[in-house]
Amino acid sequence: MKACTAEQMRAIDRRAAAEFGMPTLLLMENAGAAVAERALALLAGCASPLVHVLCGRGNNGGDGFVAARRLANRGVRVACSLAGDRSGVGGDARTNLDLLEKLGVAVRPWAGAPLRADLLIDALLGTGFHGAPRAPIADAIAAINASGAPVLSVDLPSGLDADTGRAAGACVRASETVTFGLPKLGLLVEPGRALAGMLTVADISLPRPLLEESALTAEWITAARAAPLWPPRDGMAHKGDSGRLFVLAGSPGLTGAAALATEAAMRAGVGLVTLGIPASLNPILEVKLTEAMTLPLPETEGGAHSLASLETVRKRLRGSGALAAGPGFGRDPRSGELLRAVLAECPVPVVVDADGLSLLSPAEPGVFPPRCVLTPHPGEMARLLGTEVAAVQSNRIATVREAAARLGCVVVLKGPATLVAAPDGRLGVNSTGGPALATGGTGDVLTGVTAACLARGLDPYDAAVAAVYLHGLAGEVAEERFGAPGALAGDVLAALPEALRRLRTGETPLPCRSC
Repeated sequence: MKACTAEQMRAIDRRAAAEFGMPTLLLMENAGAAVAERALALLAGCASPLVHVLCGRGNNGGDGFVAARRLANRGVRVACSLAGDRSGVGGDARTNLDLLEKLGVAVRPWAGAPLRADLLIDALLGTGFHGAPRAPIADAIAAINASGAPVLSVDLPSGLDADTGRAAGACVRASETVTFGLPKLGLLVEPGRALAGMLTVADISLPRPLLEESALTAEWITAARAAPLWPPRDGMAHKGDSGRLFVLAGSPGLTGAAALATEAAMRAGVGLVTLGIPASLNPILEVKLTEAMTLPLPETEGGAHSLASLETVRKRLRGSGALAAGPGFGRDPRSGELLRAVLAECPVPVVVDADGLSLLSPAEPGVFPPRCVLTPHPGEMARLLGTEVAAVQSNRIATVREAAARLGCVVVLKGPATLVAAPDGRLGVNSTGGPALATGGTGDVLTGVTAACLARGLDPYDAAVAAVYLHGLAGEVAEERFGAPGALAGDVLAALPEALRRLRTGETPLPCRSC
């Protein structure tokens, strides 16, 4: 499913009117109708319900006036408040304010009294708002949040930035949000995702060609997008047909990371996996991994990877379909020399994670090959870009796009609503995942799954999209079984086959409603 910024949505609205003759008043009518239908669904079973609609002066408030009118026409008791000067309401919003009052529903100035209703509809601020709300809007938001009543937000929770998913000041905490045409990026990333509650994407009759344009480079990664990237294995397939992967990982004290990445690749369907580890670790990994092959490599006196293994690694890569490098690699600079030399002439797609990212300097030109996927967490991303973690987290979308453009490869920014960005501007926001992934080792599992997708022949962006979705779904399965906290990275690893089964059979939860 495509996703958009606020400006892209405004452009779609303008083009719908200019190129297709779509009346803006009709779009507002359809938007308000969608809100009213969701309100009625939320009120099902409630006898003689009271709905209070809180409106701002702009088009978001106009959608609220339509919703109030339609609910009143259905016999629902409706109260409507306007937070702001009535003289500031114009255009289509003014038309609908007048229609509502002609129906007999008084639109009163927001008086600041405590709100008591069976449902509150938040139509205060729309996608054009930026910054921190001021009085009387801020006071109305505070009253909504203090009410204890269910809240249905129109397009997005008032106070939320539609592009970043962050709030500079007061912001409505919605039970559900009805957004129009396409999901806005700020609704898909935290904290916007939590503030929006259940998301409904409403069809308001915007022309479909405008909603599917290639210029809309952002997407919400759902099951519909991920499932085709995980086709069933052919009945006549043998292990050589399912991909060959080489994993370069491990160091003393960090054998678990190497094992998790390797086994995750096998669980994700790779036919043959070889793990290259420092020679002294071979006895440990041969016990930990039954199905994978191990390749003992020359090591430093401290047991880390060494440049002396370069020729052996080169030969192994010539028979592989992809490389996974970095999990548990350690921080020995000599290991960095090996990794740098391997990447300089790597003949296959590669995923680099964990210590591999820490050992390489992004300032080195071309250090990451084009067919490369990087999977940093926020701390690693901050180091890659020479910034602070707080700056990364303040606008994760802009950060991951900058990293992909600057480094020239696909970048996965891990965390809630994991992001995937490509150098050409494509952006994916993952819809799966949860608290079970907030434990050590789950990133190594993601590395293995991503490498498996590369070994199967997917291009780096699609490989990352397929991997983050399945990895997040496996986290949800593990949380079902063990809770969070409680689930371990090994539980997420073990849940991969069940997650893949659910994905292929369509047993995946929908991240939003459509109406």
